[in-house]
Amino acid sequence: MPATPSTARAINDRLALRLLQQEGPLTAGQLKQLTGLSRPTVADLVERLTAAGLITVVGESGEQRRGPNARLYGIVADRAHLAALDVRTEGVFVLVSDLVGRVLAEASVPIDGDTGTGPAVEQAVAAVERTAKEAGADRLHTVGIGAPGLIDPATGDLRDSGGLPEWHRSLSAALQHRLPEARVTVENETNLAAVAEQREGAARDRDTFVLLWLGHGVGAAVVLDGTLRRGASGGTGEIGFLPVPGTDALPSAKDCAGGFHSLTGAAAIGALAADHGLPVPATMDGPGAAAVVRGAVAAVQEVLGERGAVEKAPGEQGAAKEAAHAGEASGPSPAAPAATVPADHPAGRFLHTLAERIAVGAASVVAVLDPGCVVLGGEAGQAGGPVLASLVQERLRRMSPLRTEVRAGTLGGAAVLRGALLTARDRAQDELFAPADRT
Repeated sequence: MPATPSTARAINDRLALRLLQQEGPLTAGQLKQLTGLSRPTVADLVERLTAAGLITVVGESGEQRRGPNARLYGIVADRAHLAALDVRTEGVFVLVSDLVGRVLAEASVPIDGDTGTGPAVEQAVAAVERTAKEAGADRLHTVGIGAPGLIDPATGDLRDSGGLPEWHRSLSAALQHRLPEARVTVENETNLAAVAEQREGAARDRDTFVLLWLGHGVGAAVVLDGTLRRGASGGTGEIGFLPVPGTDALPSAKDCAGGFHSLTGAAAIGALAADHGLPVPATMDGPGAAAVVRGAVAAVQEVLGERGAVEKAPGEQGAAKEAAHAGEASGPSPAAPAATVPADHPAGRFLHTLAERIAVGAASVVAVLDPGCVVLGGEAGQAGGPVLASLVQERLRRMSPLRTEVRAGTLGGAAVLRGALLTARDRAQDELFAPADRT
């Protein structure tokens, strides 16, 4: 059944807007080329979107002569402002952006563990309001929140989870009360990290993968055929509760102690490092775990260099540095051969043992889902880089018949905030870009 004229116009408009989001400002001629639409159709949609206040002329193309054909059209970025929050046990990170996702202001607010629920919520809400004011935003259209714990799929609310501060559960309602015109949504932090790694990080070329979060705590996010899977109760990926060998007890419904968390959480990484005589920061949170792993990798690389096991040409070194920048990877990181990591050095033994622990949890996920790719996300996953990823992959190869590539995440701890912004931007654009008769 052919589309009606109004449906066809809506489809064409969304296609053009999506291209302007992905590619940046474009001329009418470039829109014609990328969409495959006729020149009159493109002219009509440009006029229609301009009249709706969704796009505007933002400059001229240097490749074109002056005149209508040279005009560059872009999304009206200040049509709406968005906020993204990364809520953690010890505080909150906030950023405010325009409609295309350009960050205008950001802030971080520590919240002491002894702070009561009311004062803690007030600190977080006030931080959002201050950041919005700094960004020049009169009001916020959409607020995306990333938080640890289970999200109820029926209500979208953060469920009561043992060990998490009460103010986490109260924050969404408080923001909605204080910002009545805003659309406020909450998503599990690891799920948001997977969104960011797939859109801008290590999983850009994967429709199916599992992100294994290694930070203050542990978690997993599952993406199958391009779709984020949350499960019947919103608990897909609560891998910290996975019973594993090597712990003193079994996890319970309210406490993941004795589960995979006890092998690979930040505290466990710190204890493992101390057992191997490696320096351990005073605070073993996500950044602390990353510092331990990063130090071990650096020590191993130094040993390999002294032994002549690592010899890179200048061009290869430059390429490796470029690939290390967050958000710039379009595929897997270049793997360091696991066999070259020395087991006779304390840092090498630490990395071998940590990889063994990570592989125990990853093997369970692989056996059930067969994702083909596991991304080591979070602060510690990024810090381990291709060295830790190659060690985990080598152990998975021995533990599972299912071929699985292991990659280091490129966004680290910033992935949650980035994922929250991407989902807020998607929701705002879905609403603002919808045809007028559907809003």
